[in-house]
Amino acid sequence: MSTNPTSTLPMTPVPAEPGPMRISIVAPQVGALGSAEHLFRVGRLAEDLGFDGIWVLDRLLAPLAPREPYPASADGTLPAQFRRVIDPIVTLGFLSSITRAISLGTSVLAMPWYNPVVLARQLASLDVLSGGRLRVGLGGGWSSDEHLAAGAPFDERGARCDEFLETMIAAWTGDVVEYDGRFHQVPPSHVDLKPMQRPHPPLYLAAYAPPAMRRLVRYADGWNAAGIPIPLMAQIFAGLREMAVAAGRDPRSLELVVRANLDVCAEAFGDDRPSFVGSIQQIVDDIRSCSEIGASEVIVDAQFSTPGASIDAYAGFIEDLAAQLTLVPA
Repeated sequence: MSTNPTSTLPMTPVPAEPGPMRISIVAPQVGALGSAEHLFRVGRLAEDLGFDGIWVLDRLLAPLAPREPYPASADGTLPAQFRRVIDPIVTLGFLSSITRAISLGTSVLAMPWYNPVVLARQLASLDVLSGGRLRVGLGGGWSSDEHLAAGAPFDERGARCDEFLETMIAAWTGDVVEYDGRFHQVPPSHVDLKPMQRPHPPLYLAAYAPPAMRRLVRYADGWNAAGIPIPLMAQIFAGLREMAVAAGRDPRSLELVVRANLDVCAEAFGDDRPSFVGSIQQIVDDIRSCSEIGASEVIVDAQFSTPGASIDAYAGFIEDLAAQLTLVPA
């Protein structure tokens, strides 16, 4: 019979007063930008400039004729950069070895592509070897093409994600790890490798449909939002906090972590522009607006925008952004 390990675990402590919003960037991981040299340069630069974190994405392939249209594309196809993606966990391992204090995050790993016990070990190892700097963003995945390639069933994703999270949290927290579910089973076992952060690294879920939001409130430390306007994001986050209250949880324990997928332009757009599209000043204004709606962190990704055309442009954009936001150099 399945058990829910979170029912007996303390929730993430609630700070007495919210701290300043964290500003993070996405590592150059896709397309021609993805290389050891570029990761080294940007990882060191981000830490030196005072960014709070560096995050990675998870993309397995770019189908020629995708069964589901890519949400951020007008014609439904994936960006050409997705044809070449360095593995996210390997990337974080590399970044952990060349940085000292910056946090390391995933936004997001697609749970169905992984085994929860194996992923729990990989992420616990990252947390231990990085000195407790890991932040874990997870999602259910949306592409049936990628699920097929990974050998992951596309049906009953919600129930499978519930069990995945329960199994992974059990592996991170249990003195004796045991799980008996429909999709995942672990015989009574010692799994002594635990994350440095207790009870486990901060856990964020990408969620938009009501069942996924209920899963978020039940298991996660926060919502990893992306691809929606900031005002709508504020409404959804308020709804999630109401759900937390209904579930008997302190709503202040639920964080909003915004993934800002940028389209940076030389000239300013009009007032009807989408969020995170426009001049660098407009982008900075949007980032500050996230603080006003209660976001704990904004993850800035310019890999698919004009600043992502070359590593020099990408590094220059990061420097400009740090100056505009008056980040404090390390």
